[in-house]
Amino acid sequence: MLQLTEVLKRYRSGEEEVRAVDRVSLHLQAGEMLALQGPSGSGKTTLLLLAAAALQADAGLVSYRGSDLAALSEHERAQYRLSEIGLVAQNPRLMAHVPAVENAATKLLLGGVALGHAREQALVWLTRVGMEGRAHRTPEELSGGERQRVAIARALAGDPALILADEPTANLDSERSAETVALLGELAREHGKAVLLVTHDPEAAASADRVLHLRDGRVHEQLGEPAPSP
Repeated sequence: MLQLTEVLKRYRSGEEEVRAVDRVSLHLQAGEMLALQGPSGSGKTTLLLLAAAALQADAGLVSYRGSDLAALSEHERAQYRLSEIGLVAQNPRLMAHVPAVENAATKLLLGGVALGHAREQALVWLTRVGMEGRAHRTPEELSGGERQRVAIARALAGDPALILADEPTANLDSERSAETVALLGELAREHGKAVLLVTHDPEAAASADRVLHLRDGRVHEQLGEPAPSP
């Protein structure tokens, strides 16, 4: 489903060139959860943003279902992110003073779903992440972990085929972290989603089908075997 081949992404830092992603190749198929681990600055988030077509590679190929993401127009990239991807960012970035249920419905509303139906679907996902009792609270009334769970529900609403999760358990306690990782694993293995999980949590990584370790933008180790195609 998702394929990166010899992908390079560079940044300038003064006179120095930094290779945030340095000739990385990986594949992710439907029904599989792949974890990315590595120290801060190793390129994990950059790689995730390349997969989301939020950044473009300087070299190499990033493809989704066989289509080169770099060849898409800006409108097509936006549609790709809206219809195909569930993106969980490190910062939830919820809309201020807007109830959790409507924050969770954002992608559905942008996709043209009527407000009432969008709220119904969003409430299903808020329930899945344990937030049904807080659905009508605004971000100002929620804890950091609760805001993160709203962001996860927002990412999963709309039934995305590819889930890109950047430290989704960072603000959660151990019980909620385990529940979130279990939910992502269920979506992959029972519902045929492809999940790319960036995490510092060794327990979360241990739940993945494979683990890639990044250091200085390069893949250094891979554990496990790919999940069978559904």
